[in-house]
Amino acid sequence: MGIMLLGFMAVGFAIVYRVMRDAPPPTIAETVSVPAGAEVLSALSVDGTIQVTYQAGGAVMLSVFDASTGELRQTTAISAE
Repeated sequence: MGIMLLGFMAVGFAIVYRVMRDAPPPTIAETVSVPAGAEVLSALSVDGTIQVTYQAGGAVMLSVFDASTGELRQTTAISAE
């Protein structure tokens, strides 16, 4: 009975593995927009977002975009104290 239970578990794990392995990769936006003339300092893809740090007009800004659509979620100014 225990061996049969292990066999069913192995088949279940194999099915789940096969389904997850064949899943399509997540979509990522092809472009995001920063202000004209801005100098991009860094860009990261983190937890479903694209985070771009750039310098524009003497200010350093962090913009967070949705990774799948490229839509701007939030912009924050970064300053030194």
